[in-house]
Amino acid sequence: MGTDRVKKVCIIGASGKLGQYMVRHALERGYEVVGVCRERSVPKLAAFEGRMTVVPGPTNDPEVIRRAVAGCDGVLTVLVPWGVQQYASGTAQAVLDHARPGARLVFSCGWHITRDGRDTYSRMFTTGVRIAAVLGKLVRAVELDDQVEACRRVFASDTRWTVVRGSTLEEGESQGLPVWSRHVGDPVLASDLTRRVDFALFMVEALTDDTLVQEAPAIVGCRTPSALAHGDGPRDRAENGIES
Repeated sequence: MGTDRVKKVCIIGASGKLGQYMVRHALERGYEVVGVCRERSVPKLAAFEGRMTVVPGPTNDPEVIRRAVAGCDGVLTVLVPWGVQQYASGTAQAVLDHARPGARLVFSCGWHITRDGRDTYSRMFTTGVRIAAVLGKLVRAVELDDQVEACRRVFASDTRWTVVRGSTLEEGESQGLPVWSRHVGDPVLASDLTRRVDFALFMVEALTDDTLVQEAPAIVGCRTPSALAHGDGPRDRAENGIES
């Protein structure tokens, strides 16, 4: 899909930090923007008043999503594992069900999501994810398993999807488009750090990058030490002698 074919974009989870950066990037490209967020979070989008349309409501509500994505060429979705009521999977399913045929669907998640089981993680990373999952369930605030389920549904669909898997995030001025690999464990990702504004940039750029259709790129900041040492474009672990 060329840039000239993207005119209207829906951003689901627009009021969050990542969502607001995506709104800014999309508006800078001249897109018509529709944002979805919970009603109590609408004031967070005050800076964009008059420049975008806001549809308030739970992002896992199929009717809210149906109204928001109508006529959109692309949908950018923040898959947040809030609560213990299948929020992420409900959001993903609503997008898959109601986005127009042929629309570009770009979802965000973390490195812990794996598409094919060929990602490799450090013991520290794996332990951290397990602790976060247990604590999240105990306080009924986060359900990482539901984010896994959300991505499973996306991977199984025949839509024009991309699942962007983010590293540890930090604030700061943009450093440029992140570097990506198909598998966590690639040396290019070793720095495990990306500016949040650049995560958002990658999401918006993916709308018009056909090479990312049905890919699950794991990203890292383009100015991190590992990216500077190893970054030379899209990578697959087969380049490092590991069968893909």
